[in-house]
Amino acid sequence: MSANYRLAQRLGRPTSIVRAGTASFGGGGFTLVGGPCAIEGADQIGLAARGVRAAGGAMLRGGAYKPRTSPYDFQGLGDEGLPLIAEAGARHGLPVVVEVLAVAQVPLVAEYADMIQIGARNMQNVPLLRAAAATGRPILLKRGPSATLDELLLAAEYILLEGNDRVVLCERGIRAFDPNTRNVCDLGGALRLRELTHLPVILDPSHASGRQSLIEPLTLAAAAAGLDGAIVETHPNPRQARCDADQAIDLADFARLAARVRAVRAALDDALEPAAAAS
Repeated sequence: MSANYRLAQRLGRPTSIVRAGTASFGGGGFTLVGGPCAIEGADQIGLAARGVRAAGGAMLRGGAYKPRTSPYDFQGLGDEGLPLIAEAGARHGLPVVVEVLAVAQVPLVAEYADMIQIGARNMQNVPLLRAAAATGRPILLKRGPSATLDELLLAAEYILLEGNDRVVLCERGIRAFDPNTRNVCDLGGALRLRELTHLPVILDPSHASGRQSLIEPLTLAAAAAGLDGAIVETHPNPRQARCDADQAIDLADFARLAARVRAVRAALDDALEPAAAAS
């Protein structure tokens, strides 16, 4: 155990519960977050929110500022997208999570979002980590594509040192050589994180795989393995998505996924009850 992340290390403690509005991460549940990669307009984010809510999702995601690899790709609506996702979330009873890319964006995002996301590209952006932490908002911290588990935990430590203990870690895939998936879904690494830290750990199967067909099985694997949730790219019409269309599922698939996640967790609970009674 590294003494360098002394606030994040488990030390025999149960997994912390991090609340963001009505959503909570940790404590034995599996929290599903759904929504589009990018906010494209009021109708699109409104339909996504309605579908996520109807399926039993706990939180709405959507990007206002998009860190795209190519400067020619859609970069999001920027500030204009924030009131759109906030209104959609409020209308359908869902807290919202939005990514920040720069320190200057933090105050405005904190005004509209219930949770602030620090994306993979910014995992080690120390000024951004500190600025986001200082808002007091819960933080969703994604693992960088080439980051070790220790590096992720040390990034979380910067947030915790600011007095903000509301941190959720997210495994979103690590870089590898095989182009058949966008990244490698390091489920084993996510489970190891659960041993190392008391912070909740969730999976991003969309970025981890980059393929619609793999999102459901990876999410179910995460649910069966005991992770604390998943954040899934969900779009009313993935074929028309302006961002990451290949790794987004539609609302019907999200509803099926949510139902199957509940079935998996119920089956696990039923299996564990006799063992608990016997002990």
